[in-house]
Amino acid sequence: MKPLNNKPSLFSPHCSSSSVLILVLVALVCTLGVTSSFSWSWRVGNVPGNDYSSALAFSTRSRPNSQVVHKTAAEAHHTISSSSINSKPNETVRLPPNHQIVEKQEIVVNDKESDQINAATASETISIKRYSRLEKLEASLAGVRASIREAARVRNLTSTHEDPDYVPQGPIYRNANAFHRSYLEMERLFKIYVYQEGDPPIFHNGPCKSIYSTEGRFIHEMEMDNTYRTTNPDDALVYFLPFSVVMLVQYLYVAESHDTESIGRAVVDYVNVISDKHPFWNRSLGSDHFMLSCHDWGPRTSSYVPQLYHKSIRVLCNANTSEGFNPSKDVSFPEIHLRTGETKGLLGGLSPSRRSILAFFAGRLHGHIRYLLLNEWKGKDQNVQVYDQLPHGVSYESMLKQSKFCLCPSGYEVASPRIVEAIYAECVPVLISDNYVPPFSDVLEWKSFSVQVQVKDIPNIKTILMGISQSQYLRMHRRVKLVQRHFVVNGPSKRYDVFNMIIHSIWLRRLNIRIEDRVE
Repeated sequence: MKPLNNKPSLFSPHCSSSSVLILVLVALVCTLGVTSSFSWSWRVGNVPGNDYSSALAFSTRSRPNSQVVHKTAAEAHHTISSSSINSKPNETVRLPPNHQIVEKQEIVVNDKESDQINAATASETISIKRYSRLEKLEASLAGVRASIREAARVRNLTSTHEDPDYVPQGPIYRNANAFHRSYLEMERLFKIYVYQEGDPPIFHNGPCKSIYSTEGRFIHEMEMDNTYRTTNPDDALVYFLPFSVVMLVQYLYVAESHDTESIGRAVVDYVNVISDKHPFWNRSLGSDHFMLSCHDWGPRTSSYVPQLYHKSIRVLCNANTSEGFNPSKDVSFPEIHLRTGETKGLLGGLSPSRRSILAFFAGRLHGHIRYLLLNEWKGKDQNVQVYDQLPHGVSYESMLKQSKFCLCPSGYEVASPRIVEAIYAECVPVLISDNYVPPFSDVLEWKSFSVQVQVKDIPNIKTILMGISQSQYLRMHRRVKLVQRHFVVNGPSKRYDVFNMIIHSIWLRRLNIRIEDRVE
């Protein structure tokens, strides 16, 4: 905006003392509209045994989108004094640093009876900032980040926040108070928009009775009215791309062809459609959008759209850091095999004193880790019972419920449904993998209720497990029972269950970024 020195009547020699005051006012007004830049971060800490961190960071910058309004001095004073009472909800009047000077200047101008000073010519420039819906959302998230950071300073094992359903407590959490504060803020503020484009069976649909059931259950849950879904995209903090990789593979992949180009083209076309029809993808370059897949090819499918791979939130069962999984922006969620679509009969197990088997695994020869496990332990030790196929008449679920520790090796990919199967059966899970980020690692302290064994230590499994004292095992068993609520599938969902924990993980990734309106 231009300075006011192009109005000679204000600065004529006859103005004397009033001109000095006007000069002061002009100097102050010319400083309006400058926004300071700042940044801060809150780090959640490293996942035990891995160098993972999740930073909550944001910054503000000046944006040239203020509306400039020219008023006379008298009009300007009326605007300033009345705006605090009658201002519109989306309008903020930015005052000069010293409001008293403005008021004094008005008195001089109004009381001066000389015709040399005309209030109509004594114009000021007031910068009125109209905050967009997005800026208001970002401002609310800034407050959330501050509240979570404050809550994280409380190192108690029990949350200090009240909750009628459940109060997080105990060593199963990295910080119970910070998690609870974050969860309550999520329920208050988090809104998700589900794009309506696309038709079933590939879009808005997924499997609910298979090894990929968490993918289908999540998609179906988002299709229902729930706490988080909004039909107004302007109110949303994130946007869901509701395609199912399982369904893409089922309908587009030619068996044994090893060609996934048709799957990739479908995803590219879908992103092109929503980016052409809606402004939100282009505004953030996809960083506030998320996809979800429990299929092994989820990461590969996302790679066909570079922004989806590098910027968007990818919610994946196959959370392999050696294959591009980024814990600060991507989400690991559990692989759950629901053969009937329900968890009935899967939850619970024998008491610790009645569990006679030290360690148990049964599964096919999928991948090199299982090959090493079967080669080392199959049929060699009654304490470490490892099978590629169970004997006739032996129940898999009953073996889980009779075992103290359940071995959960990776298959072809890092994720395994055996982790959740163990938790359901109240059997302490033993994770055997490389480069795997366990689900909900931002919140859960996995080392408190599981054992993590490196692949190179497979020959030492019995030694490692025998080295765990009875009292330590009993503590871990109790904690498995406590953490179970976060992995249970409910229909409809219940607070703190697996659906809500997945949502919370996405919420945390949204807190890691700040979106700004793009200025053309």
